[in-house]
Amino acid sequence: MAVVFEATIKMDDTDGWYIELKDTVDGRVEPCLNIEELEKTIDEFGQDYGGHVDEVKWLKDDDVLPPVMDEIRMKMAEQRAKIEEITGETIEETAKNIKK
Repeated sequence: MAVVFEATIKMDDTDGWYIELKDTVDGRVEPCLNIEELEKTIDEFGQDYGGHVDEVKWLKDDDVLPPVMDEIRMKMAEQRAKIEEITGETIEETAKNIKK
């Protein structure tokens, strides 16, 4: 059984964005108001599978504008840089080492 989560970028009523995380295995859905909350929720959901998540599939609603996508990409890049600084290796290296 593959553990796949769907992260869907959505707009709220105030033109702010959030990310809806869905566990496709059991159907749980949790709104995440920022990247840190998304990361925490992925970890929490993943604990039900021994910490093993095969994929986080990214989606977006049709009303999400390009500037919102740019903002989220920048926040994701910042988060990636923080993780790489803490671990001392790239995300790809970390993933490769986990699979060993």
